[in-house]
Amino acid sequence: MRVHVVSDVHGNVEALKRAGDGADALVVLGDLIDFVDYHDHAKGILGRVFGPEKVARFAELRRSRGGPEFGAYVRSLWAGLTDPAAVVEEAVREQYTELFAAMTAPTYATPGNVDAPHLWPEFVGPGIHVLDGESVEIGGLTFGFVGGTLLPQGATLRRHAAWVPYLRPEDEYDAAVAALPKVDVLCTHLPPALPELTYDVMARRTENGSAALVERIAADRPRWSLFGHVHQPLAQRMRIGQTECVNVGHFKRTGRPYAIKW
Repeated sequence: MRVHVVSDVHGNVEALKRAGDGADALVVLGDLIDFVDYHDHAKGILGRVFGPEKVARFAELRRSRGGPEFGAYVRSLWAGLTDPAAVVEEAVREQYTELFAAMTAPTYATPGNVDAPHLWPEFVGPGIHVLDGESVEIGGLTFGFVGGTLLPQGATLRRHAAWVPYLRPEDEYDAAVAALPKVDVLCTHLPPALPELTYDVMARRTENGSAALVERIAADRPRWSLFGHVHQPLAQRMRIGQTECVNVGHFKRTGRPYAIKW
């Protein structure tokens, strides 16, 4: 068996069309949407809606961790639209139409934080399987899937905001991890909470990771723990006991799937 795994697609439709070539199945670990393109400010949803100059300012403030200034700037952008939520949803639907059409069957997908999982059922075609807190057998191995990322401590989601990322309270996320049966391959968008896997060397900050995943890996000792979310990790792979933990890569930039074989 050969399975190709991708994460952090962020709108790379053309590469996604080829991602399953030569594989028995394709696994997609989320972040399909290209919301903010930090390399080409004219692209992504924000680039389309607000233009490259405003996205450049957005990116500058986010990199410098502008805090209140960043928040005020984002609010000012949305305030200029009559119905920002409708504008964003239309753009998300356009991207999902192309992205789901690009997936080859069979594909097993779970959403990332830059996704709108409530919209996924509208776009799923034959042979595309959406799994979140669920497991499936592929080639005699049990694959378990948990989507989304953790809601930061003390934060609350603004449910009526223009864009609501897929962030989950820690107890909810941990419950989804615990509910999985014993797995051979643990598939998540979020990495296990280990410094080597959660630190982004380009952004120079630590992203969220899950302690529950570390505990589950220690208990189940799966063959692989596969994930994304951190675009430039300090370590792309490391072992926890017998488990090979792999950040499968920032697919938007590399266009290359990670292959597992057994």
